[in-house]
Amino acid sequence: MSELSTNHLLGIKYLNLEDIELIFKTADQFKEVINRPIKKVPSLRDITIANLFFENSTRTKLSFELAEKRLSADIINFSAASSSVKKGETLIDTVNNILSMKVDMVVMRHPNAGAGVFLSQHVNASIINAGDGAHEHPTQALLDCYSIKQKYGDIKGLNVVIVGDILHSRVALSNIFALQKLGANVKVCGPATLLPKHIESLGVGIESNLIKALEWCDVANMLRVQNERMNMSFFPSTREYVLQYGLNKKILNALPKKITIMHPGPINRGVEITSDVADSKQSIILEQVENGVAIRMAAIYLLAAKIKHE
Repeated sequence: MSELSTNHLLGIKYLNLEDIELIFKTADQFKEVINRPIKKVPSLRDITIANLFFENSTRTKLSFELAEKRLSADIINFSAASSSVKKGETLIDTVNNILSMKVDMVVMRHPNAGAGVFLSQHVNASIINAGDGAHEHPTQALLDCYSIKQKYGDIKGLNVVIVGDILHSRVALSNIFALQKLGANVKVCGPATLLPKHIESLGVGIESNLIKALEWCDVANMLRVQNERMNMSFFPSTREYVLQYGLNKKILNALPKKITIMHPGPINRGVEITSDVADSKQSIILEQVENGVAIRMAAIYLLAAKIKHE
């Protein structure tokens, strides 16, 4: 298979296994490119991409911009996080204004779940979902899985635990979908108040004890506690959270085997993981960042190929 089965990247649940494998294979080629002295390829010189961020984002936005520049695309940046563009209608108006500038692809982060799907039905451009509310964040899950594959050679049969604030995390949901498609066993671990009610219906295990979860897993993906999405207190205090769910070097060293530590960033150092864990040899956090650019290059490149065919 040499092309994606979909014209958009809206969520992992819309991709099949062949799509994911194609993105990984394409990312392998782009990893070579970004490690060359000249890091650009002229692949998308005739493609214009609009980055629409209705929510603040530093890392994802930078990663997408870098990926687009490496592919020689033309870029329009639109930061709506501070503007009053919040409602569905104005979303279409904004995008239509941008599309009238002849934009081929839109990378969008939006606080409302389903915003990308909504947009894809109403505008004539390829949409990449860079995070919609607490729903999905497909490129993050792809780069996480790609990083695991790079480390282990294969994901099938691996035990992966996602720890922390599952309830508010779009990373968790996309990761669960992607890991399951690739054959991993997935568990979630965190305070009961931060686990979605029907999480078991996704086929994941639940482990409330951090040590037991870490003893079970090969890979632990430590999520940030998203205080900015909480309109009430989900646990007594940060200190309490750290005591029960924070990962430090002492816990890591006491485990019966060496596990791999991941984090989608930004890290609250000293909360979900301590600095000595984040910077340890078992952590692949910096590899995730590097792989993020290659994965986003692959996704943009493959979607652009479909635009050119139409």
